[in-house]
Amino acid sequence: MSVTELATTSIMPRSRIIGAYLEEARSECLRYMRAPGFMLPIMLFPAMFYLLFGVLMAKSNGVDAARYLLASYGVFGVMSPGLFGFGVSLALERDGGLLTFKRALPMPPGAYLLGKMLMAMAAATVVILLLLVMALLLGHVTLSLTQAGALLLTGMLGVLPFCALGMFVGTLIKGQGAPGMLQLIYLPMSFMSGLWFPLPMLPKFLQQIAPVWPSYHLDQLALAAVGMRQGTLLPHVLTLFGFTVVFLLLAARRLRRYG
Repeated sequence: MSVTELATTSIMPRSRIIGAYLEEARSECLRYMRAPGFMLPIMLFPAMFYLLFGVLMAKSNGVDAARYLLASYGVFGVMSPGLFGFGVSLALERDGGLLTFKRALPMPPGAYLLGKMLMAMAAATVVILLLLVMALLLGHVTLSLTQAGALLLTGMLGVLPFCALGMFVGTLIKGQGAPGMLQLIYLPMSFMSGLWFPLPMLPKFLQQIAPVWPSYHLDQLALAAVGMRQGTLLPHVLTLFGFTVVFLLLAARRLRRYG
């Protein structure tokens, strides 16, 4: 345990520790709300895709197509706050020395990461809500309250594996290179997971490697949430949980070694 961690746990009462976590989460959310040039593309990009492919072009294929693409583009939208909101900002803050400064503050060591995770979860929630409104009003998709809530919960928690992946990438590369590197992960992963087109439409070798990607497993959960998939969901949940834990541990190890 470091000197900062020891001082924090031994001096700060529990109420102050909880307050520090909440304040860091609040400041992190406010910081990104005040950066619309960063947050608006994250939220509007999947909405534009869904409007074009899930509403306008899917009308000829019936409501089921719009429902299917609601789940898939919801996953596509959820990936972005985790990868970019976490990975890019972490890489930039490491380069600028902000992460080193925060480590020197008398605050719980996990407050910084928790604040970013809550910010990503809030952004993912907004993305899913926006797509739900478009699906219900423009796509004429019929969802029960339970299905809408299940999709919202899937998106809110489903951002966490991508936070872990973004965090790990943010520890590997410099701030200026982070957006380009994450795009090289984000877009191919989305395509190969069947988020843009149903997997049966893709080449067979892409169908076979689809379960490698966390986005595939989250897509299966999202499809089940809107009633487009049957079967057991536990393997997908465990895969996403394992992916999150592994990449969080890898990222934490690199942060301890290299800052």
